[in-house]
This record gives sequence, structure tokens and C-alpha cells, in this order.
Amino acid sequence: MATPPPPLLVAALLLIILASASASVERADLVVTRADRRVDLTSHIVRVLTSLKVENIGPEAVSQVLLPFPNAQAKNLAAIRAFGTEGKVKGPSTLLPIEVVQPSGVPPELTFFSASLSKALEKGKTLHLDVLTVFTHSLQPFPEEITQAESQLVVYQDSAHYLSPYPVKVQTLSIRLPGGRVESYTKYPSTKLADSELKYGPFEDVPPFSYSPMGVHFENNNPFAVAKEVIREIEISHWGNVQITEHYNIAHGGAKLKGEFSRIDYQSRPYIRGVSSFRHLIARLPPRAHSIYYRDDIGNISTSHLWSDSKKTQLELEPRFPLFGGWQTTFTIGYGLPLQDFVFNSVGKRSLNITFGSPMEEILIEKLIVKVKYSHLDIAGRPVVVLEKPDFIPEHNLYFQVYYRFNNISLLREPMMLITGFFLIFMACIVYMRTDMSISKNSPSYLAKVQWDEVQSIIQKIQAIFEQSLAVHDKLEASLHDLSRSGDVQSCKTARKAADTQFKELAKELKPLLTSLQSSLQSYQIWPKVESLVAKERELQEKLMARHSTVVDSFEKKLRGQDVENRIATQQQKVAALRQEVESLLEYISEM
Repeated sequence: MATPPPPLLVAALLLIILASASASVERADLVVTRADRRVDLTSHIVRVLTSLKVENIGPEAVSQVLLPFPNAQAKNLAAIRAFGTEGKVKGPSTLLPIEVVQPSGVPPELTFFSASLSKALEKGKTLHLDVLTVFTHSLQPFPEEITQAESQLVVYQDSAHYLSPYPVKVQTLSIRLPGGRVESYTKYPSTKLADSELKYGPFEDVPPFSYSPMGVHFENNNPFAVAKEVIREIEISHWGNVQITEHYNIAHGGAKLKGEFSRIDYQSRPYIRGVSSFRHLIARLPPRAHSIYYRDDIGNISTSHLWSDSKKTQLELEPRFPLFGGWQTTFTIGYGLPLQDFVFNSVGKRSLNITFGSPMEEILIEKLIVKVKYSHLDIAGRPVVVLEKPDFIPEHNLYFQVYYRFNNISLLREPMMLITGFFLIFMACIVYMRTDMSISKNSPSYLAKVQWDEVQSIIQKIQAIFEQSLAVHDKLEASLHDLSRSGDVQSCKTARKAADTQFKELAKELKPLLTSLQSSLQSYQIWPKVESLVAKERELQEKLMARHSTVVDSFEKKLRGQDVENRIATQQQKVAALRQEVESLLEYISEM
């Protein structure tokens, strides 16, 4: 069994020593009486909820609480929120503003966030603080490559101790796993693994900036859906619709597929021979979404399912192929929404109130582009608001507002323009019908058209003659088949004489047509092909007659069938090749 890689945050040990030595007086005024961390590893997006009970033991009031993270962890921090309430007993909490700060005397290997309290915490008072942090790219596949039949194993690394600039009296750590097997995990005296939950602690009287490396290596086959880029277009039509169009470029961000993919194994046992892949995505749309479509560059994708009720519309999307690690696909979904549910009138202007991001569940979007625009004739340009957000996660999918001015009278412009356009079209038709647009018969363009029509008529007659000639070829072939079955040499000779007569008659009909075509000025492009067709067809006649004579002569000499085949083998190949060339030239001339 492979051993997981060493913790990425080992370098923080030296960092912690420096940081603890430089703790400021303000940080020493607070003490964390209890810290409970709950880490959710059931998805590829890691969520950590830290519940802190903070007490001010210093002489002065404190207006902020510092939240440090090692830089290696902070770079993957996608969202952080803090909720606080003051009092011995935890009550309703309020959202606290958070900003990045750099306290004096701390090493640069730490990133500090500050949660500003709505009311300064006085001496002896207690604060209940809940901190939600969401991390991306924190689960590392190990091994990095797996076969189609293998489960995906990932490694999560953190500290068993809560990294705090304040002393912590009691703390615990609980890690929720997705189920399945656990390969290994860091063990401390107070460590316990029960079902799908790994617990550390309680740890008592932990000094500031204490760090205790831990890691867990476990099975996680949940979809690692990572969108490289999503372009979300919101188009407002004041005739009653808000159209949403979303373009996705999605990849499987887990362990890469090693070896070849077997479609047969996958279809026969998809949950065994493709357990690490994901086959569908869930999008939760607004309740009155309509005109929903799902397509890619090829066309509409029919492998989707839709459920709707009064509260939501759920769309299950299934790509054209299952996504294994490293694979990616692109597609587009679109739907309409009622205008009155998302666009509202305010004083002298209108406002759009809609969710910011993708409706997909548990998806990480590395680059999200949101475009908001409203369509109105588009004769003077279309105003577009473009918003970009890196590392978008479901926690960012909040409502946002766009305000703009729009006059209801402008709605009349479109029907008036349509009426005016139809009126102008009718007037143009009247003028056209009353105007003599004919071309003079003496003009060069008219004469050229007449000549070209004559050329086309001649070409059609020539094609008909060659088709008759090919039909005679087929009759000769049929006489040879009859000869091989019945041995009637006389009937075969009679067919040969009839063919000779027909070939001569067709040659007489063809000669004047070729003369007329060659003399026409409009035939300079097509004449070389016709000339080549005549030569190939004559050669075909000669080869066909020679083969016919060889077969008849062989039957008269009563040679064996194998001997006859050997004598005509070369001729047969040449006849087939010439027949193909003649038919190709006829097709080419017909297209011209």
C-alpha cells in the first residue's frame, strides 16, 4: 500500500514558534474557552465550521478577533464568513465584516483575517463566534492516476489543533468522511474513528499558535466537478422574459484515468468499472423556469431529466460520455424566466434581482463570467455589464442587483419599426411589379445566357448517349453470365453483333453533338472533361469487346472455368477501372 505524501504544512512548525513569540498584547487579552471544529470532506469542496467561545480577560475592550491561516492553506480559501453574538448563552448571531490584516510582529508565512465586532467586547464578557471557511483544491488524489475499475483515494491534511493566536482551554476536531474505506489517518491518544466520522480531542490548555499535523487518506468517489470557465449570460426582454444562457467547460478534477477506457465494461457494470467517474450533474433552477434546453457543439443532448414543482425546477444533466479524472466536456444550457419575478420597478428606474452564479450543485468554477444585458432593437448598441469571479463555489451564489433606466414608451418603437418595415417591403414589391426589368436580347449578358443554355442542352444529350452506351455494356456482361450458365455460344455471339450495331448508332448521334459543343464559347471549362469521357468510353468498349471475344473463344475450345478466369483476369480489372472512371466523369459533368 502506498504511503500518503507528508503534510504540506510541516514548514508551519517553525512559523508557529516565531508567531507565538511575537504575540501582541491585544491578542493576549482574549482567551478561547472552547473551540469546536467540524470539517466536512464529503465533497471535493472542503467546508470547515469553527465554533469559538471567546472571553475577554484583559483590562480593555476588544473590537476585533484575529483568524490566522498558514499561507499554504489560505491560498485555497474560497470563502470565509463569521457570525457573532455576545453573552454567556448563545443567541441569535449577526454577520460580522471580515478583512485581511497584517498585525505587527507576525511572520509573513501567516495570513490573518480580522472579524470586526459590531460592539466592542468589554472586560469579562463572552463572545460566541462561528466561522465558516470553504477551501478548494484541498483534497489531493493519491495515487494521482488510477485505472477504470479502481476507487479514488484522496488525502486531506490539516492541524489537529486549532491554529489560534489566543490560548485555547478546550478544543475538539470532528471530520466527516463520505463513507467507504479509510486507508490511514494520523493517530493521537484522543483519536477515534467511528462509522464515517473521525474525532480528535478534547485537547486542553493548548497554547497560542499550537500546530499538530494530521492527515487522513480515504476513499472519495463523489463528483470532482471543476469548471475551467463558465460564461453566464442574462438577457432581459421587456416583452416578458429573462433569458439565461450558460456555457460550461467542465473537467473531472480527481485522479487521472490510467490505461484505456472500456465502454463494454462500463456499460455492463458502471458502478464497478467506473466508480470514480461521474455521469450526471444536478442544476437547481428557479421554480417557473421554462423553455429549457441542453446542447453541445454536436446538437441537442437528449440524456437529461427535468422535475419541477412550486418551489424549484431540478434539471439532471448527463453528458454524452462519463467523465473520468482529467477528462473534460463542453456544453450549454439555457432557460427562460418570467420577467415579473426578477425585474422590478423602483423610483425612476428598474432593477434586476437574480442569483449571481451557476445553479449546478457542488461545482467549483475557476473562472466565472456573468454578462447582464437587455435587448431592445439593438440599433444603437446593447449595454452590457460584465462581472468576473475566480474560484466560484456554491456559497457565492447569492442574489445581486443591477439598476438601469428604461422608458415604457420605448416598447412601442419595436412594433412601429416592424410596421414601417413591412410597409416599405410592400411598396418595393409594387414598384418592382410595375418596372420592366427584362434584359435586352442584344445585350452581351443575354447572349451569353442563351449560349450557356445551349451548352447545357447539349451536355444533357451527351449524358443520355453515354448512359445508353453503359446500358449496352451491361447487356454484354449479362450475355457472358448467360454463357457461363448455359454454354450457348451462338446466343452470346448474337448479343455481340447487336451491341456492335448499337455502338455505331450511338457514335453517329454523338458526333454532331461533340462538334457543336467544341465550337461553343461557353464550353471552355467543360470541354476537356467531355473529351476525356469520350476517350475513356471508347477504350472501355475496346477492352470489353476483347474480353468478350476471349470468353467466347475459350468456350468454343471447351477450356475449364478456371482457365477462362485466368485468361480474362487482367482484362476484367482494366474493364472495372475504366468503368469507374467513366461513371466518375459523368457525375462530375452532371454537377458542373
